[in-house]
Amino acid sequence: MSGKAYDVIIVGGGHAGCEAAAAAARLGVSTALVTHKRATIGEMSCNPAIGGLGKGHLVREIDALDGLMGRVADAAGIQFRVLNRRKGPAVRGPRAQADRALYRAAMQKAIAEQPNLEVIEGEVDDLIVDHGRVEGVALLDGRTFGTRAVVLTTGTFLRGLIHRGEETTPAGRLGEKPVLGLSKRLEALGLQLGRLKTGTPARLDGTSIDFSMLEAQPGDEPPEPFSSLTETITNRQVMCHVTRTTAETHRIIADNIHRSAMYSGRIQSRGPRYCPSIEDKIVRFADRDSHQIFLEPEGLDDPTIYPNGLSTSLPADVQEAFLRSMPGLADVRIVKLGYAIEYDHVDPRELLPTLALRRLPGLYLAGQINGTTGYEEAAAQGLIAGANAALAVSDRAPLMLSRTASYIGVMIDDLVTRGVSEPYRMFTSRAEFRLHLRSDNADQRLTTLGVETGLVGPVRADHYAKKARRLVAGRALLETSVTTPSEARATGLAVNADGQKRTAFELLSYPDIAAEDLLRRWPDLHVIAPETMAQLAVDAQYAVYVDRQRADIEAVRRDEAIAIPDWVDYAAISGLSIEIRQKLTARRPATLAQAQAIDGVTPAALTLILAIIKRGALRKAS
Repeated sequence: MSGKAYDVIIVGGGHAGCEAAAAAARLGVSTALVTHKRATIGEMSCNPAIGGLGKGHLVREIDALDGLMGRVADAAGIQFRVLNRRKGPAVRGPRAQADRALYRAAMQKAIAEQPNLEVIEGEVDDLIVDHGRVEGVALLDGRTFGTRAVVLTTGTFLRGLIHRGEETTPAGRLGEKPVLGLSKRLEALGLQLGRLKTGTPARLDGTSIDFSMLEAQPGDEPPEPFSSLTETITNRQVMCHVTRTTAETHRIIADNIHRSAMYSGRIQSRGPRYCPSIEDKIVRFADRDSHQIFLEPEGLDDPTIYPNGLSTSLPADVQEAFLRSMPGLADVRIVKLGYAIEYDHVDPRELLPTLALRRLPGLYLAGQINGTTGYEEAAAQGLIAGANAALAVSDRAPLMLSRTASYIGVMIDDLVTRGVSEPYRMFTSRAEFRLHLRSDNADQRLTTLGVETGLVGPVRADHYAKKARRLVAGRALLETSVTTPSEARATGLAVNADGQKRTAFELLSYPDIAAEDLLRRWPDLHVIAPETMAQLAVDAQYAVYVDRQRADIEAVRRDEAIAIPDWVDYAAISGLSIEIRQKLTARRPATLAQAQAIDGVTPAALTLILAIIKRGALRKAS
């Protein structure tokens, strides 16, 4: 080897690579992060936002394991909103609009300050393999570095191809060349490779937009941070705005649909179903006369606006025409045109649950190379892959998160057992234990495991230990505070006069009883800090449902071999999503086990199907 040897080498400086490098280094092994340019570490290559529904859960779990994304998002956030706030805590999704420059700077600072981690500028062109095991990496400039484990986090760079109208350009990201050598190496290993696509909208000059015509969308006040270590958000907060497509927008796109790379036949690969291009929206939802478009600022000192919902591969003249047909955008100027990008990915069924490749010991994959889409999904995989690479070279047991305990576990289990037919995106509906897997309790589920593994440093460990002690003491006080219905009703607590004694913890689960209501009956509960009481209130609200949910899932597992009768009509099962109905109807699985193996069919869907089968059997028996 011409260069220094490291215990673990991470290839790629995107969201997966940063988390992988930091995780490996936190576990005490010498780590190198190899990336094209140090200046692009932490680049937000698509939308300037972190979190959302399902995705926000992943960020909280990354933070619970002492990862970087939550803290970096807090340092860069310029608008924070909790989505689904009107719904239950289980499906709420924290989201932050980020300043691109601040995010990049905060991530680069975190990487630079991480002990045991070095950054190497260069392009990895090949893997050095000896006796069926990874021994190092070879760079395009001839340098080689030895290692005991490699984590590939190549994003959209593997044979990346950008499409815009009739133009096709080899690139991993706009203005950056693709990676070619690694795809050849992966093919030589006999791996099943596929092609996927994603896209991005045009970027707009905010000074050319008439915001007075548009609906303003403020953030939450006060803003709620991602990281449990963040005390306050210090950045100035900004307003987003909402515009809509019009009949004229739809006409322009429909008249030029043949010029879209997606519809001209230039792109054969599948894009993300839940993040469709504007062309897809016009074709697939022809009955809709308008679509919401969110205008999101890219920075405090940057007038650039990201039009969320307008991903496109149409040519430049069409992009300008349809943009100017929308309210507030009549005179808009385009800073950067939108485009679609195709790239190679590895069938994730080639991986172990550790994200190690079955066929080549010492090689781990994380991020879009595994068929996922999104910063958050990539970062979560990066953390697990980097941690497991470090644990393996240290001869320690791997870190494998259960789908019953984390959204990260759900995602990895889905990937390695079911594979992907389109870019995988996290949703709360994918988790059968979602009432327990809330964004508010990620540290309660995972931080202790992180401490035991060595992923969690002393600052977070101490912070969580103090929180855990407060929760234990608070719950003990609530559960030893017991009242009769008459005593409760005498202090204004609305409970049934059934003679049943109840604890304060049980009363917290009542939708019409708040923590402050309990203080009239038990003034000594004042000793419980407000943030601790808020967490205990959510825990109380879900306690019974979590137990019931676990029982339902166990019943599905016991009966997963049961046959599915021909008379089951998936289209008539109202609780199934359109996607799941289509897949089940097309494949007609013979058993629940076969249904479970179909990509996208969730355990919750299996519960519904099982209920239908049992009701049908009962009717026939009677």
